Amino acid sequence: MSRRKFLKQSSLASLGVLGYPLYGNAFSFSNNKEVIVGHNNYKYKVDMHWGDLDPTKTPVRDCHEIVQDSKGRIVMLTNHTKNNVIIYDKSGKLLDKWGTNYPGGHGLTLVKENGEDFLLITDYERHQVIKTTIDGKVVFELDFPSETGKYKTKEEFKPTETTVAANGDFYVADGYGNQHIIHYNHNGELLNIFGGKGESDEKFINAHGICYDDRDKNNPTLLISARALNILKRFDLKGNYIESIPVPGAMICRPVIHKEDIYFAVLAEKPGEKDSGFLLIMDKDNKVVSCPGGTYPTYENQNLKKLYQGTRLFKHPHDVCVDDDDNVYVAQWSSGNTYPIKLTRT
Repeated sequence: MSRRKFLKQSSLASLGVLGYPLYGNAFSFSNNKEVIVGHNNYKYKVDMHWGDLDPTKTPVRDCHEIVQDSKGRIVMLTNHTKNNVIIYDKSGKLLDKWGTNYPGGHGLTLVKENGEDFLLITDYERHQVIKTTIDGKVVFELDFPSETGKYKTKEEFKPTETTVAANGDFYVADGYGNQHIIHYNHNGELLNIFGGKGESDEKFINAHGICYDDRDKNNPTLLISARALNILKRFDLKGNYIESIPVPGAMICRPVIHKEDIYFAVLAEKPGEKDSGFLLIMDKDNKVVSCPGGTYPTYENQNLKKLYQGTRLFKHPHDVCVDDDDNVYVAQWSSGNTYPIKLTRT
C-alpha cells in the first residue's frame, strides 16, 4: 500500500469517514456524525449543507469564488448563467442573486470605494475583467491588454483573479492565459506588466490567484500562486520578485489574508488529479499551521513535507472566504454542482 493511500485510509477510519459525495453537498458521513477538521488552533465543525438551495430555481455549476461584503453578507460567483452571483446571509439563507452574462465567471474581488462596495469579476470566456456594483450594474469592462505587446488576440487573455492595492490600483492575474500579471490604476489605465510563462523565479505556471498583502503596513507586497508548481510567490508592487514559498502536494488557489494568516483552497495535489483537495492555513511566518481535510503539516529541517488529502471531505475546493467570526466558507469547482460548505471555528 502506498504511503498516500495509507494516510488517507487511516484518517478516514479515525473520523468514521468512508464515503464519497453522493449528490449535491450530501456526503454519506455527514447526516448523522459531527465532523471536526483542522489542526493545532485552527479546527472547524463541518456543515455540508450550509449553502444548499433549490437547484431548479438557483442552480450552480462551478462555484469559483466567494467573499464577504461590508454588510457581512456572503457573496459567491458561479459560472451558471441563470444566476452568476448568489448572495447569502451567514446562516446560509438566500438574500439575492443576479447575473446572466458571465459564462466564464472565475475571479471575484470586493472593492471598497468611498463607503460603497463594488466587485471585480474576471471572465476567462469573455476574456475580460468587469467591474460592477454590488447589485450587478456594470461600471466598466476591461479588454485584453493589446497595448502591452504580449497578446496578439483576446483568446490569449484568460484572467483568473484580481487584487486591489490601498491606492486603488489593481492587478490582474492571467492564470489561464499567457501567465502575466497586469497592473492598472483605478481607472483601468495600464501601468505595468510582469511575469509570463515559465518555471524561473519571476515567472509562472498557472498564475491562478493574487492577493495584496499589507500585513506589514510599511512594506506591502503581492502574493501570487503558481498553482501547478505548488509554489506561493511574493513580489513587490512594481513586479520585482522577492521570494518563493513551496507547498509540496498543494495546488493552492488564491491567497486570502485574514488577520495575520493566509488561507487557501487547495484544488488537488497535482494537475489532473480527480476528487481531491483540502484547505491550507499559513501563519505570518509562512509556516503551514493547519490543513482542514488534509494531512498534518510537518516540517523536517525547516522544509514542509508533502501534503495529501486526509479525508474525502472536499472535492476540488476552489476558494475560501473567512468571515469576521473566523468561520470559513468553501466554494468548489467540478464537484457535482455543489453549493458552498461552511466550517465553523471551534
